Amino acid sequence: MTILVIAEHDNATVKAATLGTVAAAKAIKSFAQQSVHVLVAGHHAHNAAQAAAKFAGVSKVLLADAPQLEAGLAENIEATVLSIARNYSHILVPATASGKNIAPRIAAKLDVAQISDITAVCSADTFERPIYAGNAIATVQSRDSIKVITVRATSFDADASEGSSAPIESIDAAPDAGLSKFVSRDVTKLDRPELTSAGTIVSGGRGLGSAENYKRLLEPLADRLGAALGASRAAVDAGYVPNDYQVGQTGKIVAPQLYFAIGISGAIQHLAGMKDSKVIVAINKDPEAAIFSVADYGLVGDLFEIVPELVQRLQ
Repeated sequence: MTILVIAEHDNATVKAATLGTVAAAKAIKSFAQQSVHVLVAGHHAHNAAQAAAKFAGVSKVLLADAPQLEAGLAENIEATVLSIARNYSHILVPATASGKNIAPRIAAKLDVAQISDITAVCSADTFERPIYAGNAIATVQSRDSIKVITVRATSFDADASEGSSAPIESIDAAPDAGLSKFVSRDVTKLDRPELTSAGTIVSGGRGLGSAENYKRLLEPLADRLGAALGASRAAVDAGYVPNDYQVGQTGKIVAPQLYFAIGISGAIQHLAGMKDSKVIVAINKDPEAAIFSVADYGLVGDLFEIVPELVQRLQ
């Protein structure tokens, strides 16, 4: 049997989370000696399929190209996946908003238990996943004939996207399910890196006090570092920044090389989203703040003085 990875893409390029998911598939392959296929379901998505074909370790790319797949509606992708699902022992999807919308539908239709948010592969049927906001790790074994899995892509070291030249095979797309309709999409355009794929992230919390302070203090620091901007849930709830800035269990899971936590106390749900960062720098006036328990470097003091000085020294 073979492993199938469902690619997340915009019909032109493949999202970084797919690379991490392919890395998880290769970890399974190392136990079962299976091949890895990638499904690109979209419309006018040949460029995305060509990008996926270059991923190291991928032996074939399946391209389902049809108008009803252009918007990535979960109901239509689910139907297309189900038409080929019986050919695979594992079906992997990135644990993103899109992937979490698709995978449960596939698992339900196949009458199997979904394995969610895996962070490690122990064997072809055994996986690790975080529970209790990452305070414990559960080891889960599945005996289902087809394993439907969502992957925390930041937990797997993605290989370079170049290194292979897999064949691309066209497959038939399932008819439009007619259960949902794409109306519109509002896209936030940023001059900075995407939060989930950035190498450096500067995050702010409620300690900043206002949206004006968030912008005045953190944007210059992010500009100096070429970093993405993030925030705690408290900062988002207070209206300092939009919801798509949120890092945490109910936001985005990140694992950059460098993470700045500024004015963030370190609530469990926030730590669950960023504690796998390679280097964590915390700035907080409370020496007992929970964020210091995971920080590699901690600065206890007034962020309104420390951050401007840090920006100045980085010039």
